[in-house]
Amino acid sequence: MKNAVWWIIILAFLVLSGCSDAAGGQEDDGKIKIVAAHNQTSPDNPYQFGMEEFKRVAEEESNGDIEVEVHAGTLGTSESELIEKLKLGGADLVLVSPGFMSQTGIREIDLFAMPYMFEDYEHWQQVVDGEVGEEVAQSIQEKSDGDFKMMGYWSAGVRHYYGGEPLESIDDLEGMKYRTQTSGAIAEYWEAAGAVPTNVSWGELYQGLQQGIVDSSENSYPYFVQQNHHKTKNGKYITETAHDYTTRFLLMNGNKFDEYTDEQQEIVLKAADAAVEEEREVDMEQEKEYKQQAIDDGAEVNEIDREPFIELAEPYQEKLAEDIGSNAVHLLEEIRSLKEE
Repeated sequence: MKNAVWWIIILAFLVLSGCSDAAGGQEDDGKIKIVAAHNQTSPDNPYQFGMEEFKRVAEEESNGDIEVEVHAGTLGTSESELIEKLKLGGADLVLVSPGFMSQTGIREIDLFAMPYMFEDYEHWQQVVDGEVGEEVAQSIQEKSDGDFKMMGYWSAGVRHYYGGEPLESIDDLEGMKYRTQTSGAIAEYWEAAGAVPTNVSWGELYQGLQQGIVDSSENSYPYFVQQNHHKTKNGKYITETAHDYTTRFLLMNGNKFDEYTDEQQEIVLKAADAAVEEEREVDMEQEKEYKQQAIDDGAEVNEIDREPFIELAEPYQEKLAEDIGSNAVHLLEEIRSLKEE
């Protein structure tokens, strides 16, 4: 019996030791391994291009002393899974959206996901690459007690409506089952626009559009065209609402980063900057490429007067900022001031 107990203890130790090596760490010879993950499974996704560029630069600049292991959906297709792995050490570098980050208690970043927060791509860049982006990065690190360190802001394109009918005006949303967030300020906005926010998981959305579980959805061209949503019964008509210039956060475990040498930190930061540049460039190229593919496949694209949508959004942006607190109100004022420049 004693032998059996000892074997159980030994096996448990070996399992735990193996788990501790799942994510990156400092090796005995000074080398480090970084486990990088995102939730998209397509090899053509802009996220994968960005992560591969991070890997290339980090490994080249370190002469192989830094190894990067990239996971495309294999550590989880749920962003909440990735955040949990980052906190617990199962991953070192992950990509997540503002919505999932706000669940960790850093609520001011919800502003980045509000409809019509950004006027155009240039405005978005000014925000994330300027003082607002720096303030948000500092807030994330402080409020997470170092669990999360912002390594860069990635783009997930410009989100548009797509459904079984085109939108000619905001009134066409009345009573429409619209796949979007079903709670919080974003849902309140779409409810005010007349839509019925409906929850369907990303993996089940193709079927949901095909079978009429939802009448419509929203996303940027590379994401919904890669999934063939535009070929479904309720995905053929695309109206360019441009309601969200979408932000994604490239986050590293801040405590792990602090363990690196100064030289390693410098290389990792350089790799992160290169990844930001690559991912954004690929994303912009794919916006055009996949829009054309959708049209070639038979989808119909139309533009719409966005002013009624924008006017409706402004009080909801203000309400959200006030609910979060003075820091969010300050950030909203800064974001809006950059529109006027």
